[in-house]
Amino acid sequence: MPLILAFMIDPPTGSSIAATAFLMGDPARANMLAALMGGVALTAGELAAHAGVTPQTASGHLARLQDGGLLAVERQGRHRYFRLASPQIAEALEGLMALSSASGPSRVRGPRDAAMRLARSCYDHLAGRLGVAIADALQRQGFIHIDDGIGIVSDEGRRFLSDFGIDVDTFGAGKRPLCRTCLDWSERRAHLAGRLGAAILDRSIALGWLVRVPASRTLRISHAGERGFAGTFRCEPVWAAATLAASGSPARITAASGNEFRDPADARPAAPASA
Repeated sequence: MPLILAFMIDPPTGSSIAATAFLMGDPARANMLAALMGGVALTAGELAAHAGVTPQTASGHLARLQDGGLLAVERQGRHRYFRLASPQIAEALEGLMALSSASGPSRVRGPRDAAMRLARSCYDHLAGRLGVAIADALQRQGFIHIDDGIGIVSDEGRRFLSDFGIDVDTFGAGKRPLCRTCLDWSERRAHLAGRLGAAILDRSIALGWLVRVPASRTLRISHAGERGFAGTFRCEPVWAAATLAASGSPARITAASGNEFRDPADARPAAPASA
């Protein structure tokens, strides 16, 4: 008989996974965690409203999330503000959202709001169609190589990022990886997380390419951002395709040679096939 080897985790690790899953599995607590995925810190009252529970009930949930290491609290005077304890928790939640939205072909994957599906924050890094398009563009040009979920920045990538305003050599060592992938909630493909993912989002906001929508994870792409992402990153103009789809026109963009898209200002819908 063939020898069958089964992979098993030790009981303490299994118990830890089960305990964390239990904390995330309650609908009220899951809504609280989801409300914090934009990287903001919220009060207990605000989180109670997101969860649809009373302040007293919310207090018990928040205490359990703190004890479980999922939330951190910051005090300012008489007020307490809650935030996710680490970026890894946001990445785990994003992956769970992607898995939970796969339970039927008729269900919309990810958020129903088109703008949020296009570009949003996943804690401190960029997600949505734009986040995936940037990850694809950096890999296609050899700036980043993905190996088992870890992003390795090439020498050409370091020069490119330096020109963009990100000096990865100054990041130094840290517990958080320089670059890693995160499963995108709506796209079911990887976008970039880690310190590099956060730096790309911060730099894009500083340049005015992305603008945060108040009280939302949604990020609005400015006209400067459309030109910048297409010209600098040479990524697919997903914003143009989304605009055409919303207007009812064919969501096809004519591509330049080498699978590199033109600047969105020059993009035109593909001509319809002749009858």
